Amino acid sequence: MFDYRPMYGGAHYDPEPAGGQVTSVSLYDGPDRTTSVAAAGPATRLRAGVYRFTLPDVPPGRYWATVSFTPSEGAQPVKDESVRLDLPLGLGLVTSPEAVAKELGVPLPLTAEQRDDLLTAIRKAQADVVGYLGQPVVPQLVTRTALTPYVGGTDRLEDATLWPFDVDDLVQVSTYRVRTDGAYDVDFLVGLDGAAVDPIVRYVTTHAAESERLRPGGVGSQGRRVSSVSAEGQSISYESAPTTGQAGALPELTSLARWKRRLFQPLARPARPPWPYSSARGR
Repeated sequence: MFDYRPMYGGAHYDPEPAGGQVTSVSLYDGPDRTTSVAAAGPATRLRAGVYRFTLPDVPPGRYWATVSFTPSEGAQPVKDESVRLDLPLGLGLVTSPEAVAKELGVPLPLTAEQRDDLLTAIRKAQADVVGYLGQPVVPQLVTRTALTPYVGGTDRLEDATLWPFDVDDLVQVSTYRVRTDGAYDVDFLVGLDGAAVDPIVRYVTTHAAESERLRPGGVGSQGRRVSSVSAEGQSISYESAPTTGQAGALPELTSLARWKRRLFQPLARPARPPWPYSSARGR
């Protein structure tokens, strides 16, 4: 499944309230968009401004997509060619092997072995982020049935604060479905959605790429930056990576500090006065 947010006039747009419709998505095997691989549609509206396509089964890899939609009733169809998909989706990772391969300068498509190695590197980099942040970077889908929004919330059903659902974490409304009795079944995303946070995606992508570049026999390891080779070829020196703050430097783990889980505890209560001046007998 692919969740799409229509872009119209340079801004996110929701065509359905104006009588429009998100009609189709076509997948192509290259950025020139000449050879169509698969197509799907129409999309189903999940919530305001978000539409879901059920994609057909295609081989893993990078695809360039064209999404067609009608902005409003009677308007001419619009084509959005800004969409690029790394399939399959839903692997619980914040980035893709194709994104790491492009960082390494490895040409696409990937072989099965390259894909497996890059997936392993991504999982390791993502595990480092999870350990540092103290929380997962993949949200959990939680469904609650027969919910009724708070008074005045029927016009903003995508707002998680308008539902009787209390949890000590980040919450987003994924989708909602009206029932025959007028109540709603609501799917909530609970937790940090790392794939929607650009600094987290960049950190995992660049560090997965660098770990593979430095691993003997790793994907793209032949692309290490050589500074000098001895006359006999018995020693090779590599260029050092840019230091922190320089252009092209790797992001540091501390750059993700703002998303660390914060622990809170109530302020310590003042000590009770000794008996008999307090209501409780001391031991």
